[in-house]
Amino acid sequence: EPLAAGTLAIVLVLFCLSAWAMDAIGIHAVFGGFVLGVCLPRERDFAAKVRAQLQPFVVVFLLPMFFTYSGLNTRLDMVMQPGLLLAALAILLASFAGKGLACWGAARLSGEGPRDAMAIGALMNARGLMELIIINIGLQAGVIEPGLFAILVVMAVTSTLMATPLFNRAMRGAPALPAQPAG
Repeated sequence: EPLAAGTLAIVLVLFCLSAWAMDAIGIHAVFGGFVLGVCLPRERDFAAKVRAQLQPFVVVFLLPMFFTYSGLNTRLDMVMQPGLLLAALAILLASFAGKGLACWGAARLSGEGPRDAMAIGALMNARGLMELIIINIGLQAGVIEPGLFAILVVMAVTSTLMATPLFNRAMRGAPALPAQPAG
């Protein structure tokens, strides 16, 4: 059964206090939520119950709000400037080669076949949400400029969108895995 309303309220208050404390000591507030999540008790499925109650709100409301916020900070017109366009292409190529090829190479050195190594490289190349969180923190802190932020957003979104088609292409013609019994 779900957590009592009072227990959930206490968790949410602790979340706000953790975020505030991290911000007060000069660390980004998002890490307060992480620290609280690590500290929540695991017995009697407490963490699973908290997750089950918060996940619908987070997925339906907070996650789209975060992506909207990131989109509002992204100036794609800056990427199209001649100087930044060349830098964007270089960063895209370096990021894809650096992570995708490195994971492919590591998989090959570990004994994986070419097809599986390519699938691993394709899936590991996706960046997505964590990268967006980090670059938003960097933009907010003034560590990165709006032009670089836009380039990094394009790189994160492009690499994430490319993962499934590249994986499907790598696995085309691979034998299907046997169905696992339910339960």
